[in-house]
Amino acid sequence: MRLMLKEQLAKNLSTQETASRLSQHLSKNSTPYTDPLSQLNWSELNFNAFWLPEQAISIYGTTEYQQLSRVQKIQLSQCEFINFIQAGFWLETLFMARISNSLRIRHKHISESIYHLHELREEAGHSLMFLELIKRCVQFSPNTDFHKLNFANFIARFARFDSLAFWIAVLVGEETPDRINRMIRKHHNEICPVIYKLSTIHSIDEARHIAHAKEVIQQRVTSTGTIQKFFYNRVLSKVTTDFVSAFYYPKNTVYYTAGLSQSTDWERLTKASMTRNKFVSECIQPTLRTLRNCGIDIDLKV
Repeated sequence: MRLMLKEQLAKNLSTQETASRLSQHLSKNSTPYTDPLSQLNWSELNFNAFWLPEQAISIYGTTEYQQLSRVQKIQLSQCEFINFIQAGFWLETLFMARISNSLRIRHKHISESIYHLHELREEAGHSLMFLELIKRCVQFSPNTDFHKLNFANFIARFARFDSLAFWIAVLVGEETPDRINRMIRKHHNEICPVIYKLSTIHSIDEARHIAHAKEVIQQRVTSTGTIQKFFYNRVLSKVTTDFVSAFYYPKNTVYYTAGLSQSTDWERLTKASMTRNKFVSECIQPTLRTLRNCGIDIDLKV
């Protein structure tokens, strides 16, 4: 029994040391900090250019999309991107609130608190970028639906900060929009320069946040039993569905704001699109594989 306790203690210490080293490494890569707003040349914001690659537009591949003029396609890409960053702002504010509250907890390693502050500063910078862009797009009505995603909001706000459920929600919330950012960077020649730069800044910072979330999940999953994992499968399937719906399946108001016909149910059209569903599946699969490797099998239903 003593031998088992010693082995468990040694394992816990090793895990804590690994976490501390990762936090120190990520903090080092977060320094020096550069204000994102100072990196963006807003005079280059082009309303005559795509803000999303066409392949990332929700109704791409449908007959209805093919029938749109180029001007309508561009307008739709801009409205969908604004919707995308509004969803991003929603998540950033949730995570910032939790990170801020966590600083009142006495961490075993000061390096963890230091890295949380780096995360907080970076998330605040992203939110400032998002709001500055939204401010310059007064013709696009803001989407206020995200705070109504009750289950995702509940987990993000009230799950214990050190729980496996919370950090899986963080991982899903960070990786879901990151796939769009990567696609924007891949097709940078087709995209407005300001949008490309904004997505690049966001993506680079989020890579560190994702690495941190994965490390925390690896720590937590080793002490999570089979029954708990079964419960997490159900809970986190709903959370993941809410996140994916927010980022990949816009509401009808987004299409109407883009000037598309209000006699068409665009939400239903998008959800029925094989092209869109395949695109979303390809975007979310890497995250689902990561979770399956941890024993969490998400049942995604959108």
